[in-house]
Amino acid sequence: MAQEKKIEKIVGIKGMNDILPEQSALWELFENTVQSVLKSYGFQQMRTPIVEATPLFARGLGEVTDIVEKEMYSFEDSMNGDKLTLRPENTAGIVRSAIEHNLTYEGPKRVWYNGPMFRHEKPQRGRYRQFHQVGAEALGFSGPDIDAELIVMCQRLWDDLGLQNIRLELNSIGDAEERKAHRAELIAYFEQHQALLDEEAKRRLYTNPLRILDTKNPALQEIATNAPKLLDFLGEESRAHFEGLQKILRHNSIPFTINPRLVRGMDYYNRTVFEWVTDELGSQGTVCGGGRYDSLFSIFGGKPTPACGFAMGVERLLELMKANGDGNVASLCDVYLVHQGEDARMQSFVLGERLRDAGLDVVLHCASATGVGSFKSQMKKADASGAAFAVIIGEDEAKAETVSVKSLRSEDFENNQVSVPFSAAVDFLVDQIVSGGEEEGQCNNPNHIHIHH
Repeated sequence: MAQEKKIEKIVGIKGMNDILPEQSALWELFENTVQSVLKSYGFQQMRTPIVEATPLFARGLGEVTDIVEKEMYSFEDSMNGDKLTLRPENTAGIVRSAIEHNLTYEGPKRVWYNGPMFRHEKPQRGRYRQFHQVGAEALGFSGPDIDAELIVMCQRLWDDLGLQNIRLELNSIGDAEERKAHRAELIAYFEQHQALLDEEAKRRLYTNPLRILDTKNPALQEIATNAPKLLDFLGEESRAHFEGLQKILRHNSIPFTINPRLVRGMDYYNRTVFEWVTDELGSQGTVCGGGRYDSLFSIFGGKPTPACGFAMGVERLLELMKANGDGNVASLCDVYLVHQGEDARMQSFVLGERLRDAGLDVVLHCASATGVGSFKSQMKKADASGAAFAVIIGEDEAKAETVSVKSLRSEDFENNQVSVPFSAAVDFLVDQIVSGGEEEGQCNNPNHIHIHH
């Protein structure tokens, strides 16, 4: 008899990670908080495709950036020969869409997005081939006030997420003519030290010398620090814009450090650039970066439109949330329904629907491959679910039309278990969860994810 061929197991692509059920609660907490904060500032969500035409990024990001040269997932559509790319970032897609749909025709717009991005690079902590970003783009605003609003909004988000030890670094990279003058000085300066430059710096010397300032090579730190500073080349308007931004931040008690070496590799940035950084994630310390990109609409063939925005790395911020104690197991529900017997099962279904009608999250114990399980095994599941209460319906309760309610999170709830008439169970549980939630450390809003600290 021929030996059966073993079926080869297919696994996920390295650097493109599954988000498992026990992890998703933290993602939902983050996303719900982000949506709440952005909505409070008048930002509307915008969703663009994850695939765009390759020239969009080559034109917007610049041909000689690392992203375009090495990191993009690009391919040719076999049906029509179109050159396509999985988006490595989303500002270009937002602007493409804004031009295509005349989004700013009636005035400036505040928009935000959330979704996966793709870069072909070596996976490491907080840095993956498929990663997720939340971003905000303010389209059509020219003053430093919108730059400041984006930064203040980030600070509010960190506060609402309970994140600490994130600091703000700020710089101005001026306008095109100012950068051009600085670039000439920069090239001349680095040419004087050419023998000390590493291969990457030499490659960038005449194509993108600004990025040499951002080098991670310890041997080049002193050279980069002593290089001509773009701030010294700013004209009157750029300087006034930068000083206006700083004034608003100081007035709102937002601490910041001016970092003259903070630059952007993308061609479309101008004036304000900023980063929120932390020392708690090793070398991958930037959790959010942004700035002004007043020329991008024109680069893409649209009407000149000032704009400013930011993007934050979701995975990195989740790492920080875990470090701050928010990585605990989340509750699946407010109530876990335990039952034994056919009549009890039927009543559990009815009660479950009534509790959901009342706004509670409910998990009904269902049979596995080994059956429904004993009361003891079901109670273990109830406790592991993180529910505030277990509702128990056995044969005795089914006949008497009652339920037993057991508090899973309190030691002093009338010996932890009480009997309640079936008809009064919904009101009883709603009252217990709504009135006792704050004392028990529960979230009382059924629209919010439940996290136990």
